[in-house]
Amino acid sequence: MGAPGGELVDAAPALRLVTVFRRFWPDARPYRGWIGVALLVALVIPVVEAAEIWMFKLVVDEVLVPRDLGPLGWIAAVTIGIVVTRGVLSFVDEYLAAWVGERFVLDLRTRVFGHAQRTTPDSLERRRAGDTLTRVTSDVDAVETIVLSGVTEALSAAVRIVVFVAILVYLDWLLAVVALVAAPLLWMLAGRFSRRIRSVSREARRRGGALAAIAEERLANAALVQAHNRQDAETARFRQEGHGILCAELAAARIRALFTPLVDLIELAVALVVIGMGTWAVAEGRLTLGGLLVFITYVTQLYGPVRELGGLATSVFSAAAAAERVIELLDDEPEVRDPADGHHLRRAVGGVRLEGVRFTYPGAARPVLDGASLELAPGQVVAVVGPNGAGKSTIAKLLLRFHDVQDGAVRLDGIDVRDLRLASLRDNVTVLLQETLVFHGTVRENIALGRPDATDPELRAAAEDAGAAGFIDALPDGWNTVVGQRGRRLSGGQRQLLAIARALLRDAPVLVLDEPTTGLDSAARAHLRGPLRRLVSGRTTIVITHDPETIAWADRVVRLEGGRLVETAR
Repeated sequence: MGAPGGELVDAAPALRLVTVFRRFWPDARPYRGWIGVALLVALVIPVVEAAEIWMFKLVVDEVLVPRDLGPLGWIAAVTIGIVVTRGVLSFVDEYLAAWVGERFVLDLRTRVFGHAQRTTPDSLERRRAGDTLTRVTSDVDAVETIVLSGVTEALSAAVRIVVFVAILVYLDWLLAVVALVAAPLLWMLAGRFSRRIRSVSREARRRGGALAAIAEERLANAALVQAHNRQDAETARFRQEGHGILCAELAAARIRALFTPLVDLIELAVALVVIGMGTWAVAEGRLTLGGLLVFITYVTQLYGPVRELGGLATSVFSAAAAAERVIELLDDEPEVRDPADGHHLRRAVGGVRLEGVRFTYPGAARPVLDGASLELAPGQVVAVVGPNGAGKSTIAKLLLRFHDVQDGAVRLDGIDVRDLRLASLRDNVTVLLQETLVFHGTVRENIALGRPDATDPELRAAAEDAGAAGFIDALPDGWNTVVGQRGRRLSGGQRQLLAIARALLRDAPVLVLDEPTTGLDSAARAHLRGPLRRLVSGRTTIVITHDPETIAWADRVVRLEGGRLVETAR
């Protein structure tokens, strides 16, 4: 299961905030018009809020102090109009932000998932599945804070500050200077705390990825865990990683909890000074009573956006830690790419040739294939034998371009597979793996995976040829039976029959059978031989196997030793 010390995933490289923003801003291109509207609304709202507060000054100075009810009617009407306007603008602001933000996240998450889908299987397997899922889901959510909502909130707060400062200076510049002393202090505090928040947020994100990885791996292998009585140990390990997240989150909470009372203390001190000096200004006639009351209101409203900017900084830096993990995943470029002017092969004749192929896995000390050559005529069946780890399955990966050769060439109908479009190549090659891959879904969906447009009669014919129709019909819901995660509601033999039906339906001219009967009992192997023979018939086939009876089908047998393919007698 691995030592506890090896459970943590590596931290993503730290990046500057502006680098993160530039990386994801192009993803907002389809919504830039609506983003402009949202920004305009966000900029107008502070002006409306300032006007609403100003109406309170008019009530005090024009109605209460002179005890004159005459102006109250128009003041009330204007105030109602302002409140309604603010309500409409707030609704538009919130709904538009959600509309744009959710679509941005959906598009970005789709792009990240699509990128992961294009990454070679070996590259994906080098990452822990749970950590990759965390990056595709919750980490992508955090990017929106940096690119959209964070920018909008920052601009809105900045406009509030500008509007309220202008009004404070207009009312009494001396009081305004006193009130503004607190703003730089609050900003410095926010910057100091934000740097600490970013550090603990990065650790929390890293541990969150590790926790998801542990949960996914242990739950996916629940039978193994239970068979070895490791339930309590694995639960303790899960708790250990969860405790790491708890410590990181508590550290962040301590920082935020300390920030808030310090800000409150500064605001209170400044407010008391303003009240004292404001009372003196009213006594001297420099300020009206209504002016003093709204001045104090504007001061409190001013500190709100300053505090928001501080809180926003912590949120953005926390989101940056998640965005770094998404960028690291996106920077894991696929080893194999479509050629710019690749050939499209409609249906191959089926000639396959390996020419002096040399291939070394990343980090390996020596090549697994070194000068391997093999030629298959269309429709020919060749068995590839050899010891475990010799590189037999690598041939299938190179034929499908999961990797590219370092020297030599793999050709289909005389064309180097590197010159074929990936979709065209993989439409012409079907692989039946030792580990039968079945999705959580219905029997129908799993068989139709290779040809989603297949008709029911075509599906039925493929199942009958594969010898799967009998057990499918006997399932509780027949073709609509959900097979469970990785097909665990089916036996190993049944899963393999589904895979054979899928391959028959796909009807590719080239077939690779990679240990198709390994792990099955003798009865299951015997039951599979008929369907496998029908699958092989008429197709160029590479059979990777240790099974003597399967080898007997082959027209030729080659042995892989020392990285080379050597023709051998039966």
